[in-house]
Amino acid sequence: MKLPALAVLTALQLAVANAEHHRRNHLNRRQDTTTGSSTLSTTTVEQPPTTSSLPPVATPPPPPPPPGTTSTTGLPPPPGATTSTTSGAAPPPGGTSSGVVTTPVPGATTTTTSTSTTPTGPPPMATGTGIPPLEQISSGMPTRPAAFPTSVYTAGAQPPVSGVPALPTAFVFQANEWPQQDRVPPVDSVEVTAWMRELEGFHIPDLSPTADGSCGGDPTAAAAAAERGWWTCGGHVRSTDIVNCPDKFTWGVSFDDGPSPYTQYLLNYLDEKDLSATFFVVGSRVIERPALVVEEYMKGHEISVHTWSHRPLTSLTTAQVVAELGWTRKAIKTVLGVTPTTMRPPFGDIDDRVRAISMAMGMVPIMWSRTPSGGVFDTNDWMVADGKVNGTASFGTFETILQNATQMETGFIVLQHDLYETTVDLAVGFTLPHALEYQPRLNLLPIGQCIKKPTTDLYLESNTNKTFPFTNSSLGGVDTDGDGEVDVKSGDGGSNSGAIASFDISAFGSLIALVGAAVASLL
Repeated sequence: MKLPALAVLTALQLAVANAEHHRRNHLNRRQDTTTGSSTLSTTTVEQPPTTSSLPPVATPPPPPPPPGTTSTTGLPPPPGATTSTTSGAAPPPGGTSSGVVTTPVPGATTTTTSTSTTPTGPPPMATGTGIPPLEQISSGMPTRPAAFPTSVYTAGAQPPVSGVPALPTAFVFQANEWPQQDRVPPVDSVEVTAWMRELEGFHIPDLSPTADGSCGGDPTAAAAAAERGWWTCGGHVRSTDIVNCPDKFTWGVSFDDGPSPYTQYLLNYLDEKDLSATFFVVGSRVIERPALVVEEYMKGHEISVHTWSHRPLTSLTTAQVVAELGWTRKAIKTVLGVTPTTMRPPFGDIDDRVRAISMAMGMVPIMWSRTPSGGVFDTNDWMVADGKVNGTASFGTFETILQNATQMETGFIVLQHDLYETTVDLAVGFTLPHALEYQPRLNLLPIGQCIKKPTTDLYLESNTNKTFPFTNSSLGGVDTDGDGEVDVKSGDGGSNSGAIASFDISAFGSLIALVGAAVASLL
């Protein structure tokens, strides 16, 4: 089966025009409804491409916030999140009002004795970067121009991952081939019908969708959070969830919700510091800015699924969850030629039903870390763009995260975003430089590397691991294109022929044990 096309520069036209639109409105969209060499040309991009290959601007009116949420700005926080905390890190969504006991992070300890760390306090300036002082980073600060990729990767270029196909040809957007951006895709399409077949042979728990993905919005579901494995209310995890890195002082670096007009600033910094990260990309942004996704991938960063419209997945029907994951997976493969084997649920909103759907579709959930006392490794950088806090407060939360991390017996995974100028400025100007100078010394790695997975395991086309992720024993593989024919399968380097392994959740869980030997005993 021929691969769909890849556009190198198709997203550049909308970058400047849409920058302010996305900065102000994407939080509403987030919550509103239910190793080879590369062929590289260093052409400087001065003009955006023609309009023929660009998706339309997504401008849906923001629906009201979920039940039970309030916001002085009119923009609701992630499900159950709070805007203040005595520790500087957000408590579990919903707090203790749900009556659910927090599940400790595997491998974490509650000891009050911490390793000696560097003095607290933010740096006064991000010297030489054009980034304002920390206290001036806010939702109302002056904006910088969008940053465009300056390197063009041509079709046929070999990505820096062994065993994956070369980059496909140019992506050309056709409106009739994709769902509306930033809306839950319809479930009556040929593609979703085909993807629903991937659930055959798997036990999908019969759990009703939550009201809105928040604890306060669905007290009944919140009261049963432990039984349904609902991460949002109490931080409940399963052995198949990736929640931290096995090695102490290792930080699994990740950024959600992009790519955005400011992602290139982050990529430039990571390249300068020889750092790699995991990017959890939104499908609607992938088809809008494919050149940035190519830049991320070809620079050696890891690409993972973050749904099509960034809705709380537990609030969706099973078919809607399949549509959210399937369309994003298809967008990534269309642009890059590879199919990710991992995903992150928006807001961390996952339960046993959503887990089972994700795993049946060949995607392992990646979360972020928590402490036993309820500290969440979320920098709250999104709150700066929302106008709830300024850069100083967000940086204080990050310092608390690092202090908590020194008390853990494992490494950790932190939630950050590349969607806004403010979040990118915080990362490039403050959090990443601070982490690089931190004592005890931290090892900054993308999540795949931090959990000791070879990069080949992260894409079906290169994966030879027969249990990460487990494969579909009914269909014989994954139908990424949604055309009724199996494209690739896990465990044999992406071939669509030959025998495959059947699902064994216990065997898979034992593999994830390296993320923390205490996982089984803590659940």
